[in-house]
Amino acid sequence: MLQKYINNIRIKIILTILLIKSNKMVTKFEEKVYKLCKKVPKGRVITYKEIGNKIGIKGYRAVGMALNKNPFAPKIPCHRVVGSDGNLVGFASGLKKKAEMLRKEGIDVKNNKVVDFGNVLFRF
Repeated sequence: MLQKYINNIRIKIILTILLIKSNKMVTKFEEKVYKLCKKVPKGRVITYKEIGNKIGIKGYRAVGMALNKNPFAPKIPCHRVVGSDGNLVGFASGLKKKAEMLRKEGIDVKNNKVVDFGNVLFRF
């Protein structure tokens, strides 16, 4: 419980520092998305739907739009967010780059789809 509290404070501090450095304003919604995305560890992926569900919305495309505007990449690892079926979708730098970044973290990607998706899927 204490460790979870400390981790949440750490994420808030990191986001605050990144906001100050970037001089960019983000909405409360975007901030929620970025905080959740920051919790996804290397070697794992999460879906837009999972993030949306955790926030309490069904507008999963809104999650994608927030991540598309992510001014903190790669500190906020939006490349770890994939479609509900494991397909690589929606990445500002292109799907080839997204696949490359995931592979560097040990995730196998073939034909723009995460291999063994169920085993690398992160859930809150």
